[in-house]
Amino acid sequence: MQVIIVEDAAAVAYLGAQMCRSALENKPDTVFGLATGSTPVAMYNQLIDLTQNSVISFCKARSFNLDEYIGLSANHPQSYRWFMNQRLFNHIDIDINNTYVPDGAIDPQLAARQYERLITQSGGIDLQILGLGRNGHIGFNEPSSSLVSRTRIKTLSGETVADNSRFFAEGEFQPSTAITMGIGTIMEAKKIVLLATGTEKSNAVKRMVEGSLSASCPASALQMHENTTVLLDEEAAGQLSNKAYYQQVQKSTNLLSVGG
Repeated sequence: MQVIIVEDAAAVAYLGAQMCRSALENKPDTVFGLATGSTPVAMYNQLIDLTQNSVISFCKARSFNLDEYIGLSANHPQSYRWFMNQRLFNHIDIDINNTYVPDGAIDPQLAARQYERLITQSGGIDLQILGLGRNGHIGFNEPSSSLVSRTRIKTLSGETVADNSRFFAEGEFQPSTAITMGIGTIMEAKKIVLLATGTEKSNAVKRMVEGSLSASCPASALQMHENTTVLLDEEAAGQLSNKAYYQQVQKSTNLLSVGG
């Protein structure tokens, strides 16, 4: 696990976008795993700018999103398909038919099996982008999730429902279940980049990077992945005991030179 600490959230977004750029330059038909939530949005804005300025192209790329709410159709404004279309896909040159999000409107057991099969048929995910929940979840793999789980149905924790309630209007139906890539599925990605910013994520970052490997912090499974990069701003890194060492390694290996 490589831990990179930068000044602020904007620098996290920049470096994440540069890693995506590098992936496309090395492999134009890269298969991306993508995350929703507020943290990746700034990175997606950078990717939009790079695409619209003809620096990169997604025309041969494919993508698989981590998760989708059960009970919301693709055209529902709170669905993650809608989110990705509005925040990224509609603004880059990717073929929309090569963008995959679990189908939350059909039988979820069937949708989960189909999604897992599609990932396998694609040859697997080359670069998986992750956010980090305050309780340590990745995707919608809540605490107690199996560290070898596959794409499946998950009940969302009360904390996750509360965190996501800001996206729903008062009185609007908010799902409490979702289809999510499993931790085992995520761990099969060739490279993983996790983005975390803000003090509210600092405890989860501490548990993920320096805590024990445990289902109580699903993100701790990334300690076992051979090619994971964790991008943090100063606030998210605030509770790390070995922060000075990570910065020493970062400086000596010149990791910040990625993408310029």
